[in-house]
Amino acid sequence: MNQFLSQKFRFYLFISILLVVVVHGYNLNESYLQPFTIINEPIRFTTFIEYWLANGLFRFVVPLLFLISGYLLSYGDSVPYSIRINKKIKTLVIPYLIWSAFAMTITYYLQLYPNTSQSVLATHLDQLGDSRPYHLLSWGGLVLRWTLFPIAFQLWFIRCLFVYNVASPLIIKALSVSPKIWFSICTFLWMTTFGMHFIEGEGLLFFSLGIYIHKIGFNVETPNQYLQPKYWLIVLLGASLSKTVLAFYLKGGVESYLILSILYKLTVAAALIVVWFGGNDVVQYFMKRKWFYSISSYSFIVYALHVPLINYFSSYVFSHLKHFAFFRLTAFVCIPLIIISFSIIVGIIFRKVAPKLYGICTGGRGF
Repeated sequence: MNQFLSQKFRFYLFISILLVVVVHGYNLNESYLQPFTIINEPIRFTTFIEYWLANGLFRFVVPLLFLISGYLLSYGDSVPYSIRINKKIKTLVIPYLIWSAFAMTITYYLQLYPNTSQSVLATHLDQLGDSRPYHLLSWGGLVLRWTLFPIAFQLWFIRCLFVYNVASPLIIKALSVSPKIWFSICTFLWMTTFGMHFIEGEGLLFFSLGIYIHKIGFNVETPNQYLQPKYWLIVLLGASLSKTVLAFYLKGGVESYLILSILYKLTVAAALIVVWFGGNDVVQYFMKRKWFYSISSYSFIVYALHVPLINYFSSYVFSHLKHFAFFRLTAFVCIPLIIISFSIIVGIIFRKVAPKLYGICTGGRGF
């Protein structure tokens, strides 16, 4: 792997995490976003911008993270399987359990005080639908929330990524025997928004695609005639803007599901092409800046720390500022920046004060 490609991976891993934080700062009334989500409030500047960014332009980030993960796995699959899985336990499973426990600890203490307990309750983050304080739950309920249903819901990515790594020999075998059949299955799962606790269509498709791209020696540095970013930028803007407008006017049902889902998938595919092949100058500019290169090493700590902090902080801010004009758009812009800055500062201090513990908590990342 040449130096620029390595830097490009690092740049986009960091940028993707930052955009994940922004997406999780979305604060419209319809809080749970799906490709086909319809907005049941008037279309205004704030609602339009938030939905367009959070459920449109920025939704390429998770597919890109899975794509890069698959490519890097394929790049290093000469390492024996047992060694790779043992490494993934250290880099994925252990951080998953640590940060899930950390999020539960924060939640537990915030639930103890009246001023903050209402902010926690208002977020409805509990994946099992039981918002009682943790001290009222059984040990079994707490273990489930620690291991399978974390309050730090962003950890689902690590959970699925570990499963895909464990299943990678089967995925590679399927790609070598019949890539057309395998990608047909994965694309169908992606298009139907299939999702189970350990396997979902989006991750499986792009993780497989990352592996396949490396295996066949696909040129990831120079776009061919079908992947010219200037043309896909038109598709990206057209699909994302159309989807955003329609989300405010469609009334639901199968027709709405199909239209919005197709436009969503088209937006994601176009954004991946535009961002990857059209951003080389941006990558080169920022990766030459020492300050940016330095903070990009804290991508994992930002990812791991931002939920549930961003949700609790947003809930608390909303309870005090909801009568101000444009408070939702202001919060959508400012709160992610505050949480990102706070996470990086925590990462800098944590790494300096306790480097060994920091290495365990981040799976050895950031050094």
